[in-house]
Amino acid sequence: MKIDAPLPRPVRELEHVEIPMPDGTRLAARIWMPEDGAPVPAILEYIPYRKNDKTLERDHARAPWLAAQGYAYVRVDLRGTGESEGLMVDEYTPLELQDGCDVIAWLADQGWCDGGVGIVGISWGGFNGLQLAALRPPALKAVVTICSTDDRYADDIHYMGGTLLGDQLSWASVMFGINTLPPDPKHVGARWRDMWEERLDGSGLWLENWLHHQTRDDFWKHGSVCEDFADIKVPVYAVSGWADGYCRSVFRLVENLSGPVKGIVGPWSHKYPYLGAPGPAIDWLTEEVRWWDHWLKGRETGIMEEPPLRLYLQDHAAPRSHYDHRDGEWITEPAWPSPNVTRTGFGLGADGRLGGVVDATDAKVSICSPLWVGGQAGKWCSYAHPGDQPGDQRREDAGSLVFDTAPLKADMNIAGDARLTLTLQVDQPVAQVAVRLVDVAPDGAATRVSYGLLNLTHRDGHEEPAPLEPGQTYTVEVPFKHVAQTFRAGHLIRLGISTSYFPIAWPAPEPVTLTVLTGQSQLSLPVRTADGPEVRDLGAPRAGEPLDVTYAEPSQAEWTVSEDRDTGRVTIEVRDHEGGAHITAHDFYHSAEGRERYSVLPDDPTSAEGEVTWTHEMRRDGWSVRTITTTRLTGDKDAFQITARLRAWEGDTLVRDKDWDVSIPRNLV
Repeated sequence: MKIDAPLPRPVRELEHVEIPMPDGTRLAARIWMPEDGAPVPAILEYIPYRKNDKTLERDHARAPWLAAQGYAYVRVDLRGTGESEGLMVDEYTPLELQDGCDVIAWLADQGWCDGGVGIVGISWGGFNGLQLAALRPPALKAVVTICSTDDRYADDIHYMGGTLLGDQLSWASVMFGINTLPPDPKHVGARWRDMWEERLDGSGLWLENWLHHQTRDDFWKHGSVCEDFADIKVPVYAVSGWADGYCRSVFRLVENLSGPVKGIVGPWSHKYPYLGAPGPAIDWLTEEVRWWDHWLKGRETGIMEEPPLRLYLQDHAAPRSHYDHRDGEWITEPAWPSPNVTRTGFGLGADGRLGGVVDATDAKVSICSPLWVGGQAGKWCSYAHPGDQPGDQRREDAGSLVFDTAPLKADMNIAGDARLTLTLQVDQPVAQVAVRLVDVAPDGAATRVSYGLLNLTHRDGHEEPAPLEPGQTYTVEVPFKHVAQTFRAGHLIRLGISTSYFPIAWPAPEPVTLTVLTGQSQLSLPVRTADGPEVRDLGAPRAGEPLDVTYAEPSQAEWTVSEDRDTGRVTIEVRDHEGGAHITAHDFYHSAEGRERYSVLPDDPTSAEGEVTWTHEMRRDGWSVRTITTTRLTGDKDAFQITARLRAWEGDTLVRDKDWDVSIPRNLV
């Protein structure tokens, strides 16, 4: 990455600014702005991840660079996080969004702001950027939303296709740990202890909240801007990556927003594009400034004259659970849906062939997948850590129905979402189906290109599921994640169908045999048949000077899959150590380590279990805090069981030891 030093103009940093809310609560901000203090537009990033430590290294490389281009970059901790007062009891609450509107109004009223505000964020900040745009605060002029969603129920870490995602446990556990952390005494003084204890006692167990809402009810509709895209009037730039969990929302936003909109999807995981992995990363900060200059300064940068959607067309890659780089090329589309993309149908043959036309025969094939199918799936949302992308699919194929094309006679490009129309029968009232689109090389190596999930009790929608009648015939459509991909000549395209996909999806309560009526089922691929115009080079990534930080412990990520040879129990263990970082400027040490464990017996869905533990440490000048949170999820045929524990120490003194033991009925999940 190119480091831009010196920056084009001097920048000053305000390490801790308190923004008053109407109810008297004060939110903490860190602000970078041009040193001369002349009024400039403000760019807000509004997230819970602690502006003083956990995100400071990333912010330091990004915020001063943008400030030097003539902006005030403002990083605000949500109420109840970092150095902000109050309590955070869930994500995207009405109070969080009202605070965001009040922050925007405060920014616009400052002497160093020219009255115009943009909002940017990745993940949480991308979500609430869209949500705040839908509320239309007057000073908000434009949005950049990265790795986010417009649909909190069906396209977030909660219930993909109505199935319970394992990432729901993972993410709830991440926030369980973060919510135990105190404000920095350097900034809030002696009141840090009272603020900390309020968090320890009041933040709650978010997994319990989310499992009480297993259908698309008002809880999830709140904050889902897809409920009414017309609410958003300001310009939106939407960004994601194929390895990210959130690529589908870019296409929906480009298709449905009535105001100015642009989208870009790279090969990346859940990261800013200038840090994009798998590569190639791009000069995203320059692209972002082109956007802000156009909408916040009224400059003609040419950005709105370019096609609205840019995609990275991936080439074939051998199956690996981690990539540093993906070969391919950038393409553009003039609209979405694109006139360059034509849907092409591939019939399913009872003999395992994929291709030809649907012939309406009554031929049937059946599968009851062993629950180790999914062990090579990676994570729902990749962070570019070793192991969190899908491995070789031949093991998964062994427990699935598979349908193969003949070797392709020429390269085939797809761009968009594959869809599977499936006519089926099942033998249980609750069942799910997982589908995979696989690139099979001539040597047999099988690389997953995309996948989809559907809880079959949600076949008519996510609001009112209905049990299945064993033996009854149903026709459903299973959507895949979007992707742009080249299938090379000589390769096969494979469709895999299974009745489970753990731990990405929690299994149905009983083993299910799925019977597919092949002659009445069809795979539809979005085949891209036209070449687009030459694409502008997005350049090499650049950023500002790195933060002065030393690591007593390096960041590490590990992923292992093991199988007990006697019982067949498959266990997946994930370690994510964020590193032990000492921030020189304020002599502050922080570290965080997460350990996840998922396991299941091959033929017993009620044996599925997941457990996540996070350990956090912070210290400075004789002051130290350590917290350990553990969340365990299991279930039987009727209910989910959550057991959790929170322990917090100040120095060697245990100040909290809390337990949860909660049973929540399953609602056709």
